[in-house]
Amino acid sequence: MAESYDEIDEMTGPQKAAVIMFAMGEERAARLFGMMDDEEIKELSQTMANLGMIDAKTVESLFMNFAKLMSGTGSLIGSFESTERLLTKSLGADRVSQIMEDIRGPAGRTMWDKLGNVNEATLATYLKNEYPQTVAVVLSKLKPDHASRVIAELPEEFAMEVIVRMLSMESVRKEILDGVEQTLRTEFMSNLARTQRRDSHELIAEIFNNFDRATESRFMTALEERSRESAERIKALMFTFEDLAKLDPGSVQTLLRGVEKNRLAIALKGASETLRDLFFSNMSERAGKILREDMEAMGPVRLREVDEAQMEIVTRAKELATSGEIVIAEGGGDDELIY
Repeated sequence: MAESYDEIDEMTGPQKAAVIMFAMGEERAARLFGMMDDEEIKELSQTMANLGMIDAKTVESLFMNFAKLMSGTGSLIGSFESTERLLTKSLGADRVSQIMEDIRGPAGRTMWDKLGNVNEATLATYLKNEYPQTVAVVLSKLKPDHASRVIAELPEEFAMEVIVRMLSMESVRKEILDGVEQTLRTEFMSNLARTQRRDSHELIAEIFNNFDRATESRFMTALEERSRESAERIKALMFTFEDLAKLDPGSVQTLLRGVEKNRLAIALKGASETLRDLFFSNMSERAGKILREDMEAMGPVRLREVDEAQMEIVTRAKELATSGEIVIAEGGGDDELIY
């Protein structure tokens, strides 16, 4: 909660500076911001954004102390919006955006903004255990496209109950909305944060998967020199184009229907004979012949193009595995799956 001040003696130096910056006006304040470094701007901006109401008497007293010639400027209000407007006068939009994001912190983004980034299936799993009226309130605060995907994930009868309540819902009282928001913050988002923590090796493996071959080799070699154990764990977690050899025939055929043939042709230019044979054996004789001819006709292909095409197909395979349309079995056991 923003404070009000009756005496300038109660104010810190940054608070006094913040008042003066606001009272000087945008043009003069902009010139001063242009003379500061990022840390100074962040410190002063944080104070300005949290300044709140300053009474006219305090403003006058400050100017008597700091500028003597300036007084009686009237009361002013420090806010995120007015601070951002002042910064924009002298700094680039990207720099202002970064500074405001830093001083706002996580609290600067509303609960409804955060929910907008939650996967619809995850959100639906939580909401289906709530009262339909509560779910209606939550969905009314989401963007329509996101709300539609969440509703589609709910049990049909329960979803209809929610829709009926949304149709008849009037303005939600602030205290009810605050209560729902607090519950989401303490019960759902906090649990979500804990369950979504990822193993660091999994994260690095995913990053390595997106490197081109030369970059991957360079970083993997460097990592092996520092920690062979970590390097081996990451190698085991990585999923490469050659791992598609683990697909069963039905999964290969499903994948073939989901990729562009010209991208497959480029990808197979850099594949092993074993993997090529797997794909060709799951095509019709005519389709296989056309693909081989396309591969021969394109001649030499840059390694980067091959890597990009292979990455696209691996990504598509992961999507199909996640949706349950194909199964990718690990070599270590018949019951283990990679998604």
